[in-house]
Amino acid sequence: MIAAITLFLIITLSALITRIASIALAHTGLSTQSARFQARSAYTGTGFSTSESEKIMNHPVRRKIVYTLMLIGNAGIVTAMSSLILTFVLPDTLTSKLYGLLIIVGGLGFLWWAIRSDWVDRGLSKIINRMLQKYTDINVQDYAAVLHLHDNYHVSEKRVEADSWLANKTLIELDLRKEGITVLGIDRQGKDYLGSPSGNSKILPGDLITLYGKAEVFENIYNRSRYLEGDIQHKEYVKKENQRKKEQRE
Repeated sequence: MIAAITLFLIITLSALITRIASIALAHTGLSTQSARFQARSAYTGTGFSTSESEKIMNHPVRRKIVYTLMLIGNAGIVTAMSSLILTFVLPDTLTSKLYGLLIIVGGLGFLWWAIRSDWVDRGLSKIINRMLQKYTDINVQDYAAVLHLHDNYHVSEKRVEADSWLANKTLIELDLRKEGITVLGIDRQGKDYLGSPSGNSKILPGDLITLYGKAEVFENIYNRSRYLEGDIQHKEYVKKENQRKKEQRE
């Protein structure tokens, strides 16, 4: 029975550790979903794609978080497996084994509910945020709130194709701001990164661009023809954005 209780405590602690790590990673600028995936991958040692690993290894704070998770994860998984084996090997009677199984199943059921509960998640996030702010030097920022990532506003990444409407044009020529779209950065095939690019910056085929704005406009921009049709669609969305701003002022 002691082994079953130990197993439940180890799994609970593992879930808490990965939750703390995912929040810490999110505060470095990763999206919430990406941060959770990275934290669980590092803790379990399953790994992740090359592009994702570059985002981790090129950032000193993220690298430190993931390195710590890997160390803790190795010890935690081994201990959990040992406790699971002892739960069913040590007891001499069937009753003891059933009690151990009941503790594991009941405990995991409760833990599953807690993980999926929005109420628990909000409360836990507040506590972890305060702890990170007090005991670490991580810049604790809610990027979703700072960037107003709701009301259909999003941050989007897109690899520019050679036949894209965006290709081989400067930001002045594209005039995306009039559509309510802001270019946050241009990653030039891993060779250079232009943060907050100026109007004279040109988008080239193969560039990975980061945009902020309305999701519906992203879809239209990514699918535009590079010819006259694309320019006409651009003008239509500029009109829509001007109308939206006019309605807001009124």
